[in-house]
Amino acid sequence: MILIAALFGWSRLWPTTAPRVSETFSGLGNIIPPSTTPSPHPLSIASLRRGTHPGSDIVIEQTLPESSNYHRYIASYQSEGNKIYALLTVPREAKPATGFPVVVFNHGFIPPAQYRTNERYIAYTDAFSRNGYIVFRSDYRGHGSSEGTAAGGYGSNEYTIDVLNALASVKKYPDADPNRIGMWGHSMGGYITLRSMLAANDIKAGVIWGGVVASYPDLINNWRRRPSGVSASTLPGARPGWRQQLVEQYGAPETNPQFWNTLSANTYLSDISGPVQLHHGSADSSVPVAFSQTLNEQLKTAGKSVELYTYQGDDHDISGNLFTALQRSVAFFDTHVKGNSS
Repeated sequence: MILIAALFGWSRLWPTTAPRVSETFSGLGNIIPPSTTPSPHPLSIASLRRGTHPGSDIVIEQTLPESSNYHRYIASYQSEGNKIYALLTVPREAKPATGFPVVVFNHGFIPPAQYRTNERYIAYTDAFSRNGYIVFRSDYRGHGSSEGTAAGGYGSNEYTIDVLNALASVKKYPDADPNRIGMWGHSMGGYITLRSMLAANDIKAGVIWGGVVASYPDLINNWRRRPSGVSASTLPGARPGWRQQLVEQYGAPETNPQFWNTLSANTYLSDISGPVQLHHGSADSSVPVAFSQTLNEQLKTAGKSVELYTYQGDDHDISGNLFTALQRSVAFFDTHVKGNSS
């Protein structure tokens, strides 16, 4: 479930102010006149915001063995015509008047062919499930038995679209409180969480562990080191050649920063839907701690509520401080999601 990538060096701080609405870009930085209304680039934040993500009713596909105080199911929902499977847990207690609070849970990279809906992240989901939350963990398209093609996390918005449709679906679930929803993400799931909180305004709070939360200029220029023998076409979580294709079409970030900033969640942090809590191991060899440190400063600059916890010597999964990090995550959601009835 760990992204195979490492970065050496510090991320640069990129603007938190979005480009003006009238400024859309094509080719090597050419500004299209405001009189034209082209569609935004499919990978841009604007594209996510313009898209419709209606979700669907949640269908229970299989009942799993119960845990001590919550039910467990394999469920499904619809995303752009694809049947997407998900792990669903529901507390075994009297439903509150408005429904149970929800954590939409975004997993990190796992090879899609190896992915199974009811495997991995068990301790992580359990921490929220046994504390009175509905948990909804999407597979993403092309993972396990879910329909669609697994295109990778960073050269396409498709996984984020699946999560936005998961969000819409769980809001319709009879036991869920649609006004008390938080989002948790690890690694690639952190990237998805950050983008989702800019595309949807009903995510009350986000928690990100070891997140790929750097700007696209940093992803292009800095996050490239990988073990020898691993080609770009097999790099986990990446559409083959997405970096090269974008650079060839739009120019490098240094020559066309305006275009690249339209792809970066970091550009739009003033619009984030709620408080953010960041966790990162200082010895993370997959995603550098600098990504979370930089995002922390960017959110502060944007005047947003943010907490950052770093764990000295800990890894990508924060396995050495797992209990502490989970306690902090639950407490954060208790404050900003469970206790938020608006």
